[in-house]
Amino acid sequence: MSFLNSKQTKFGGYVAIYVAVVLAVLGVANFLAQRHNKSWDTTANKRFSLSDQTVKIVSELKNDVKVTHFAQTSAFTDPRVRDLLDRYDNLSTKLSVDYIDPDKKPTVAKAAGVRNYGTTFIEANGKREEARSVTEEEMTGAIIRALKGGARTVCWVSGSGERDLDDSQRSGFSNFKDVAERNNYKTQKISLLEKAEVGSDCTVLLIAGPRRDYLEPQVNAVKKYVEEGGRALILLDPPVQLARDETDENAALANVIKSWGVTLNKDIVLELSSVSRLFGLGPEMPMVASYESHQIVREMKETATAFPLIRTLDVKTEGKATAEKLFSSAATSVKTADLKSAEIKISGNEAKGPFTLGAAVKYTTGKEKLEGRVVVVGSSGWASNTALRFGGNRDLAVNMLNWLSSDEELISIRPKDPEDRRLTMSARQMRWVFFSSVLILPLLIIAAGLRVWWQRR
Repeated sequence: MSFLNSKQTKFGGYVAIYVAVVLAVLGVANFLAQRHNKSWDTTANKRFSLSDQTVKIVSELKNDVKVTHFAQTSAFTDPRVRDLLDRYDNLSTKLSVDYIDPDKKPTVAKAAGVRNYGTTFIEANGKREEARSVTEEEMTGAIIRALKGGARTVCWVSGSGERDLDDSQRSGFSNFKDVAERNNYKTQKISLLEKAEVGSDCTVLLIAGPRRDYLEPQVNAVKKYVEEGGRALILLDPPVQLARDETDENAALANVIKSWGVTLNKDIVLELSSVSRLFGLGPEMPMVASYESHQIVREMKETATAFPLIRTLDVKTEGKATAEKLFSSAATSVKTADLKSAEIKISGNEAKGPFTLGAAVKYTTGKEKLEGRVVVVGSSGWASNTALRFGGNRDLAVNMLNWLSSDEELISIRPKDPEDRRLTMSARQMRWVFFSSVLILPLLIIAAGLRVWWQRR
């Protein structure tokens, strides 16, 4: 008993308890750190943060998703790959990441069909998709493709001067096609002139800026398709009448759209604010930052979009159709009905904004769980190759497709492209940097040193 009561024994007991407590605290802290990995991204464009869409999809996973990255062991520590995959892994316990070296496990790599280092597969619901590169856009796209069952097809109409999804020129829609395919949509060209009927394999019908009037059979095919439960994205440009760029009114198609509660006006919106000039936009390309609460745009409150040569819309509920506004121009915008002059002339008497520029329509078919859906925008240029990369234009396009195909759970902000933040200087600025850093600054330091030496001499 005297041994137990000695100071040395008590001190040893205290030390043992302290060590046990410290180990327990460290163990709990390590466990929590593994389960709840937190980081803070202070970069200007949130370069090291996952987008809202990725967070939404991965954090709400109901079934297990397995990510397998095949690379040499020495590449597993590559921060560009490891950091990104770790961010996915930390979002949900339903997602797991596995790293496999094809040289050490050749049979596993062969069974998976791996031919190149850096191959990444995503497996979910018994389906496997390949991410073409380890980037957030490719990874999230592959997860979406693996999670979504069945094919979704965008059927784009041709034959009346519509924009071409295979055209890679500035006015083409090849970027739109790439974005759609990365989000698990297939694309298919159809001609309503050859066959005035929209097939049942079309998930979304795309009418992108026809320059010529639709004939009655074409219009009737579109009307029948929507009113029997089909989905359509209709982008109709203003009927400008310029010398080398003339767009027909398309009155018959516009009248059908009007019967669904959306009137396409014969005008063009101009943005007079100097704010848009900061983004390099002219008055014919109004910038939008005001959105309604509709599912398509409610996640875009802080994202700007731009619409070249866009007309205004009037929206109201009409018969079996329920139309809602999506977004509007700024209060500093005006509209002009002069569609024949290449030179913009503002008299000061024009009506001032905001003006409705986009609308979404639900059409009641009378059949259970079957409704037609239409999105109407008074411009097709905003989704062209030259404009799709601006601000939130790409997000808006895919949100529209997802709402039309009843995939509302996928509506969010897509992964951002890496921001180019290089500093570009003129030859004169380069010479100034050279002389100031190589000559002026060293001479100032030497002069300061000589002054101190002279004072202490």
